[in-house]
Amino acid sequence: MKKNLFLLSAVVLSGVMLSCASSEDIDNGETKEVVNMLSDPEPIQLTQEQKLFAKDNNGFTLNFLKTVNSMDKSGKSFIYSPLSITYVLGMVNDAATGQTEQELEQTLGFHQGGIQAVNDYCKKLIDGLPKVDNTVTLNIANAIFLNKEYTLKKQFQKDMENYYDAKAEALDFKASGTLKHINGWCNDKTNGMIPSILDDINPNMVSYLLNAIYFKADWASKFDQKNTKEEKFTTDKGQTKLPLMHQNVLISYLRNDTYSAIEMPYSNGYWNMTVMLPEEGKTTDDIINRISQCGSLEGHGFCGTMGDTYKAYEVDLKLPRFETSSDTDELGNDGLVGLMRSMGIKQAFDSDFAEIPNMCENSYLFISMMRQKAKIKVNEEGSEAAAVTVAGMYSYTSVGPVEYPKATFHANRPFVYAISEASSGVILFVGKFTGV
Repeated sequence: MKKNLFLLSAVVLSGVMLSCASSEDIDNGETKEVVNMLSDPEPIQLTQEQKLFAKDNNGFTLNFLKTVNSMDKSGKSFIYSPLSITYVLGMVNDAATGQTEQELEQTLGFHQGGIQAVNDYCKKLIDGLPKVDNTVTLNIANAIFLNKEYTLKKQFQKDMENYYDAKAEALDFKASGTLKHINGWCNDKTNGMIPSILDDINPNMVSYLLNAIYFKADWASKFDQKNTKEEKFTTDKGQTKLPLMHQNVLISYLRNDTYSAIEMPYSNGYWNMTVMLPEEGKTTDDIINRISQCGSLEGHGFCGTMGDTYKAYEVDLKLPRFETSSDTDELGNDGLVGLMRSMGIKQAFDSDFAEIPNMCENSYLFISMMRQKAKIKVNEEGSEAAAVTVAGMYSYTSVGPVEYPKATFHANRPFVYAISEASSGVILFVGKFTGV
């Protein structure tokens, strides 16, 4: 049977605006005010099955974090969005059957729930996440750029429109302007954070599928720039100096024998950045191993054996101003394809055994390449984060006057962090900052 090249690509990105400056002044260790950053979010209305999906898809996210951490030997900081991969493979799953579908759903945490259930869950997040906080900007966009020489199957095209809001656009893949057009869509949907996703267009490709998420929000309490100072930051290779932002906040805090953690809310508190700092004698590897084994960020009811819960503390907080960029192609070992295989998705990448017959007319497909780029910027006024994932396929044919306990949380050494939505627990980004 003649083999034709098919590329499926998805772009998932988020720009996260984390503005954090409190109304307090910090001067020689004296604070005038403690800012209350505790808030009760409005929940997304998930069904019981979808709550299980969210919980176990977070397990996939943290397992991804552990796998990337073990593959990346550079010692550099990184950030990724496993939710991006979930959307990409969710679209692939819509066209899959048999063992290929089972592996996709099982690895992503959907327990072979079936195509309809996976599509409903993805649609629920696309529709629900932007509505949990009207002071936060969250835009989710999807697109299908189709080689004009090919035709999508009607049911697949219908599902992409109904569940992913993606409409097919036929293009000439031999035309020089096609690359600019697709990358222009990527640049527009990421607000310029990721200006391009493709280096070139293969004229034999059948289609590029793109998914984009843009998220922008202020911290609930902004950092005052005058309190930012160059201070020592201990890396794995010694000490350096980095700008550390500083404020005192009333915030959710957790401490166990492996790490201490805070939940930094954005805006009205529906979105959070969880920052996890290793305890004395522990490392970021210990944190990642623990939370990946647990299957959650802990303290959220998903990991009863650990017994950790977040409580309100008055925290003396220091957090670096930083910028990180990542690319799975730099991981080696076949990059993202190799990573997905090691996590349990094998058949979808196998040209002989992949069962993905329901995407394109007269074509049997397998995933031939995947890649993700990601970027985050954090400073006193805020931050932006973006992740872009590409998958390529080859085809055949208010608080009262209460006294709170105090804690010190100075992120002056490597730490792990995640950005998530509080009511559903869905994690958008995971990362590690090493100071390098």
